[in-house]
Amino acid sequence: MSFFSEKKLLIATHNLGKFEEFKSILDDLDLKIVSSRDLNLSEPKEIEKTFLGNARIKSRASCQASNLPSLADDSGIEVHALDNQPGVHTADWAETNAGRDFKKAMRLLWNKLNLIKAKKPFTAEFCCTLVLTFPTGQEKIFEGRIPGEIVWPMRGSDGHGYDPIFLPKGYSKTFGEMKNHQKNRISHRYKALKHFINFYHKTLPKIG
Repeated sequence: MSFFSEKKLLIATHNLGKFEEFKSILDDLDLKIVSSRDLNLSEPKEIEKTFLGNARIKSRASCQASNLPSLADDSGIEVHALDNQPGVHTADWAETNAGRDFKKAMRLLWNKLNLIKAKKPFTAEFCCTLVLTFPTGQEKIFEGRIPGEIVWPMRGSDGHGYDPIFLPKGYSKTFGEMKNHQKNRISHRYKALKHFINFYHKTLPKIG
């Protein structure tokens, strides 16, 4: 019996921007892609201190609630010059009483770099850890990273999160200046999802 017998994959997120990114990258797979938001699933608290731990929380909770293979990510930006950096708290830096404000988070990050008088280039990495949980309890882990640097002022209005201040290594445009199809060919999430896609194509047909 195939792990994907229903030909469905649940993406364990309520973030519409992230979900659209997943759907775009996974578009060629013969799977129906749905989100936790589509199924009105509750959003578990992310209480772990690692990307893997938080991705596992979301993946397991969504799988148990839906009885579908569930793929969750935890991702963020790591800035090498900072001791107290975003990392697993990347989204938390954007929290306000009115919801998430990533312009505020980007200004906070830039101010911290200036406060410690760090020297340019402000090297950084976007990191993504994916956890795939099956109703059988089996689990697979996939990871992706992309190096780059933090730039200022903010550049571009595409993408989401910290994209306008992240310049990937070897490119002249920030993630915020790139169109989605450009970013989705090089991003940390793309690299992690490529590992998932390879797993899907190479491993699953041999099972059952």
